[in-house]
Amino acid sequence: MDIIEVKNIWNRVKEEIIKTVPATSHPWIIPMEAVGFENGIFSVLTGQSFAIQIIRKNHYQQIIDVFNSLGYPIKKFDIIFDENLAKELKKQKEKELKAQKKAEEKAIKETAFDGMAKMQSQSNLNLKYKFENFVVGDNSKLAHAVAFNVAQHPAEKYNPLFIYGGSGLGKTHLMQAIGHYTLFNNPKLKVRYIKTEDYVNELVDNLRKGGDTNDRMAKFRQKYRNVDILLIDDIQFVESKSRTMEEIFHTFDTLYNRNKQIVITSDKPPKDIPTLPDRLRTRFEMGIVVDITPPDYETRVAILTNLAEQMGLTVPFEVYDYIAKNFESNVRELEGAFNKVTAFADIENAEIDLAFAKKVLQSDMDIKKVSIDDIAKAAAEYYEVTIDNLKSPARAQKISEARRVAVYLSREITRASYEDIAEYFDKKHPTILYSYQKVKDDLKTDSKLKQTVRELKQAIKSNA
Repeated sequence: MDIIEVKNIWNRVKEEIIKTVPATSHPWIIPMEAVGFENGIFSVLTGQSFAIQIIRKNHYQQIIDVFNSLGYPIKKFDIIFDENLAKELKKQKEKELKAQKKAEEKAIKETAFDGMAKMQSQSNLNLKYKFENFVVGDNSKLAHAVAFNVAQHPAEKYNPLFIYGGSGLGKTHLMQAIGHYTLFNNPKLKVRYIKTEDYVNELVDNLRKGGDTNDRMAKFRQKYRNVDILLIDDIQFVESKSRTMEEIFHTFDTLYNRNKQIVITSDKPPKDIPTLPDRLRTRFEMGIVVDITPPDYETRVAILTNLAEQMGLTVPFEVYDYIAKNFESNVRELEGAFNKVTAFADIENAEIDLAFAKKVLQSDMDIKKVSIDDIAKAAAEYYEVTIDNLKSPARAQKISEARRVAVYLSREITRASYEDIAEYFDKKHPTILYSYQKVKDDLKTDSKLKQTVRELKQAIKSNA
């Protein structure tokens, strides 16, 4: 068959494929070049060795079905790695990266000192959280689209924007990306980011130093009400804090009535936050509520690939595959595993391959086998109490200490979220946070507690 006709067929097929596969697979499929169609075998070239494994594993039959549905029955879809095409893609990627870097440098220079100072001091934003380095998957597609719309058109359509999901899934990243986009494109707008815990601490500090009778509270309120975009992170920490909820209510109303954008994140939707007053809940729900779920396999691989590209590293697909399959719960854990492997490779001047990655991450894999229940059982046995005691409201000294130590070790060893630990021990989040922090502080001076924690860690890990 004529090569022009072959290419036309592939273009038609490719258009249909792109409509059915996740966005994270598009970069593997789009660059492929058709080279032949003979004896029922349709052949394409790729310059990305990973593409062969990704397509064969996840989309091979889909592609066959698309060919058949368009009237081009094939027996085999042959993907061939081509070094020349790989070199071309590499050059193109380098060219794009240079152009992107040049554009970013130009944008930074244009916004210069005023925008950067505003970003770092007034806005309280982390420079690494931008839309450009947020990997979009099926788990975050809606949240990303809405967040980007808010960044482009603040307070026009989605106000407030409420993003919820588990720890480490990208809520803070998207929220701060809105702030960065705004400062770069509308530097005159005022943006402020605050964690709810920090807001609570700041409020308590102001009340302690003078309360409502002086200018201190007036300045505190203006700090969060005299803005164009307010970003409030982890709003679930506000539960049971009536004075804080009162302040947030009035801040919300002030901003909303002035047509200012409000963005809120939480580990759960408004309706599931205990003790949240109806007047706050209904306000949080009056704009749009979107969630972020754990990333699927393809998105996890894409995140790792993106990280490697940012670092300028060439990493075998087997390493991505191993990490993506074993660190599934959230993006923070996934990136942490990859960063650990690359850090050790840099320190040891070693090549990153599957064996090296397994060696570096073995301890992390052992930790993942330990559950909160394992730790609770070990703590209960050590202190001669029961699991039911730990989960009960009992405040006897032995039970309270056993519970605090179990909470501390659950956080340290399993790296479970405070929310998950709170759910296991049937306690409120602030109680778990207090328990963890108390043990952490006491360990600095209490030698007996240090010995206890050391012995429990050894017992838990030896049984893993």
